[in-house]
Amino acid sequence: MATLIDTSKLPRPLPPTFTSFAAEREQRKATLAAALRLAGRYGFEQGVMGHISVRDPEFADQLWMNPFAASLDRIKASDLLRIRFDGQKLEGEGFVHPGGINTHVCILSANPQLNAVAHLHSVHGCAWSTLDRTLQPISAESAVFYGRHTLYDTYRDGEREKLAEAVGDNRLIIFKNHGLFSVGQSVDEAAYLFILAEKVCQVHLLVEASGVEPRRIDEVTARRISERSHAQQSWLNFQPYYQSIVGQFPDLLD
Repeated sequence: MATLIDTSKLPRPLPPTFTSFAAEREQRKATLAAALRLAGRYGFEQGVMGHISVRDPEFADQLWMNPFAASLDRIKASDLLRIRFDGQKLEGEGFVHPGGINTHVCILSANPQLNAVAHLHSVHGCAWSTLDRTLQPISAESAVFYGRHTLYDTYRDGEREKLAEAVGDNRLIIFKNHGLFSVGQSVDEAAYLFILAEKVCQVHLLVEASGVEPRRIDEVTARRISERSHAQQSWLNFQPYYQSIVGQFPDLLD
């Protein structure tokens, strides 16, 4: 009989460490450009809507974001805008997103533990957002959001201060009749959680269409899965996506 291995003690890739703000800034910009390219490839773009941001590593009151009305599947790291929380553009060519900047600034300024925000218009996320229901732990993937997501009405309560309060310790906000909004300690985390949430919404809708009541994961197990799905785990899960998109479109690093 084979001896079982304690997999918790096996080494795993770790997020990089940096010796300078400049090096960390370049990595954040590269990851942001990669996340935006992925959003374009997966069809999360809807006209001029959709944006991802990341806090600057040196200046906590500044963020990097994709320019307004720029195609997501053509974004390069050099295209990104550096914007101060008061809305002033400090670096980059193009226009600041008139709606997105307020949303992202409110979230990041009120939640110093977070560094990245993603709000995109994905098909299944938008479809699920019309049902006025949270996600249920019907799979290991959906259990990642167990107790860590909520509903929010942007049309009633706006996308500023009340939204910042609603984020709390959630990973995902479902904007009613609007779509999905994910947050994280890194772009990697926020982007991975958005991609994951979109797939979870797709599975939920498929189950709904079957007409059969799904079997739920029990609460203890669902909570354990959610607790184990920490920031570093989400960072790790994003790395294959990053490698794939950079391998296919290395120009995004320019």
